Amino acid sequence: MVRVKYRYLVVNILYPEPPETRKTQLPDLVQVYSPTPDAFHAGLFVRLIREQVEELFGDYGMGMISSGLKINYWSPSTSTAIIRCPRDHYEMVWAALTYVTHLPKPVEQPVVMRIVRVSGTIKKAEEEVIRRSQQIIKRAKAWEGAGELPMLQSVEKVVEKERREHEVLARVDASGGEDMSD
Repeated sequence: MVRVKYRYLVVNILYPEPPETRKTQLPDLVQVYSPTPDAFHAGLFVRLIREQVEELFGDYGMGMISSGLKINYWSPSTSTAIIRCPRDHYEMVWAALTYVTHLPKPVEQPVVMRIVRVSGTIKKAEEEVIRRSQQIIKRAKAWEGAGELPMLQSVEKVVEKERREHEVLARVDASGGEDMSD
């Protein structure tokens, strides 16, 4: 049997709104890296990718990516996702995400999908998500009014949770499959 190999795409969803439509005086960093609305979830994200691949590459593209397409990680608070797709056809998924200009029907908000990293392992993709979230927190804290931002508090909680999970996984790997922390 041949093992199917995958690539993991780390995706950031950015929300570039023109300055005249902003309701508050948030810094550009916080505005662009704002949380994703609750109406948009991982299931809609997979459907969005499949529809876009079908539009760009037809039935051939759908056949090549549909069996291995999966959202491994979705964080609406940081607007970040890790998408698993077949190694030989990850460029199709990348191209499809590049052409997404708005979220589907319940949300209908203009977006830019940015592929941050392509990785061969989920571990490296997770490390990249944690590193980028920490950078966003540092830049947002540098803004003078950052203490009152609920988005910043939400992101800090997610980063702390991911860091704890990553440490537990590292201990499990180091101990040969059993968590020795208890």
